[in-house]
Amino acid sequence: MSVAQKLAGLGLALPEPPQPLGSYRAVSEAGDLLFISGQVPLADGKMAYTGRVGEQLTVEDGRRAAQLTALNVLAQIERHLGGFDRLSHIVRVEGHVSSADGFHGQPAVLDGASDLFAAVLGDKAGHARSAFSHSQLPANAAVVLVVIAQVLPA
Repeated sequence: MSVAQKLAGLGLALPEPPQPLGSYRAVSEAGDLLFISGQVPLADGKMAYTGRVGEQLTVEDGRRAAQLTALNVLAQIERHLGGFDRLSHIVRVEGHVSSADGFHGQPAVLDGASDLFAAVLGDKAGHARSAFSHSQLPANAAVVLVVIAQVLPA
């Protein structure tokens, strides 16, 4: 079953890959690695989840923000590779969560992204992950994901 079919089974689809918010590339390929620049929860060109988890947003809101951000990561991979055939696996996910003072549930928020990757990529989803807490993220995004993926030769 393709990534698109798995997403459709979840009631989801890949969005148009967002343009970078600054002067950088969304994806850079070096050897057998893809470096996906920080992705945010953009939908239709607008920030869908803003503010701090534990203050303006609930943990479930944060999970949905992380899921949407993961969809944007997948859209970047698909655009860069022309599909998912060359994707070996997701190597590392660095998750940044805009968090209220005293909020310590960043891993639960980032599970929204990790669970989506597992649901649609299967064995290609296994990754190491780090969670970071911030008082504010660029463009007031609730979540930022930075991803490294390994690719097969063209």
